[in-house]
Amino acid sequence: MSTYDYDLFVIGAGSGGVRAARIAAGYGARVAVAEEYRVGGTCVIRGCVPKKLFVYASKYKSDFKDAAGFGWTVNQPSFDWATLLGNKDTEIARLNGIYIRNLENSGVEIVNSRAVIEGPNAVRLVNENRTVTAERILIAVGATPKLDGSVPGIEHAITSNEAFHMDTVPETAIVVGGGYIAVEFAGILNGLGAKTTLLYRGEEILRGFDDDLRTHLHQEMEKKGITVMTGDNIAELDKTTGGISARTVNGKALVADQVLYAIGRIPYVEGLGLETAGVETDRSGAIKVDEHSKTNVDSIYAVGDVTNRAQLTPVAIREGHAFADTIYGGKEVIVDHSCIPTAVFSQPEIGTVGLTESEARAQHRIVDVYKSTFRPMKHTLSGGEEKTMMKILVDGETDRVLGVHIIGPDAGEMVQILGITLKMGATKADFDATIAVHPTASEELVTMRQRTERHVRDN
Repeated sequence: MSTYDYDLFVIGAGSGGVRAARIAAGYGARVAVAEEYRVGGTCVIRGCVPKKLFVYASKYKSDFKDAAGFGWTVNQPSFDWATLLGNKDTEIARLNGIYIRNLENSGVEIVNSRAVIEGPNAVRLVNENRTVTAERILIAVGATPKLDGSVPGIEHAITSNEAFHMDTVPETAIVVGGGYIAVEFAGILNGLGAKTTLLYRGEEILRGFDDDLRTHLHQEMEKKGITVMTGDNIAELDKTTGGISARTVNGKALVADQVLYAIGRIPYVEGLGLETAGVETDRSGAIKVDEHSKTNVDSIYAVGDVTNRAQLTPVAIREGHAFADTIYGGKEVIVDHSCIPTAVFSQPEIGTVGLTESEARAQHRIVDVYKSTFRPMKHTLSGGEEKTMMKILVDGETDRVLGVHIIGPDAGEMVQILGITLKMGATKADFDATIAVHPTASEELVTMRQRTERHVRDN
């Protein structure tokens, strides 16, 4: 008979924590999960799901315009922010309820409280002022938006958390950052009618993505009316009668109704009690774990964004499932963090999997590039200027496909299937041997036969 209150205590009921808790309970473990906000985590409550709903909403403006080319007469459309917010909140509440029911049906106890680690096997439930014990503790608290505390007036800015609950759509907005959250919100605000400026300190947006994707998105965003400023940053913010005034490092003066910071996310470990238990973190605060998600403390594990291995919801889910399978299911499962397909719901959308061109050239002696830029079929009648770009990177010695990068409509849908093909080790010959689906944009992936570039490394 165990002397602990639980076999497993999970801190954080987001995607990774919920999956781990349910699977572990399914194996017969006594499991509890503590959540200080709402069950569902960042992705469901104030991340991926509401963001994509906002993306859908922001695209209708251009859809109405495109409809004219297909014979539709659309009267002057109007938009009501309150309706979107209300419908979004209803959907989030529905998903929150599903997550709660799934946990309860799996036999997991839900504790509505902040939880703080008090030792290798002890957790204090702050809201209930009591301490419980567990044979193992799983930390799945995720990450939180980062603000630049060195900027005077930073208190006048908001993050993506608050963006989902704004009272109204601002007439003018500044989005600070160049990552996927920044470019997504710039597209959302622009589509909903805000005159939007994207300000990024780096040379080009979307650092870490393929360079052709980065420059193509930059150009397309500007076509849509977004002002993209790179190589600059906010030096100071001030609240004035005309809104929020911003002075940049390069001396530019900007004024906006709203300033949204999207400069990255940091592990949500402050006040978690890691020091008490002796759990090691890296310089960013991320919890260090091994391939089985175990920390340096044998009884404490961590999954998801708090470990900063790959800040993506499906990765957290996979890590949580693998943890439960390994510890409670008797199956050793190690998550492969390579070749992860992902989407950026920018406008236009990005789908990408595998190596970027710079990574491929650094790792392989010969890299063949196949690239195509074209006008989507829809825009032949709509008159839209948006261009789609597709790029395939191939090992010139083995013919294996190293990376595929797409920017254009439904890129995220395409890249999920492409992720399977790359995981299986598909070659360019496999792509070429596949019959195209016509007329689609994706057929370009199997009809690109003419190599556009070849890069050969001497050594």
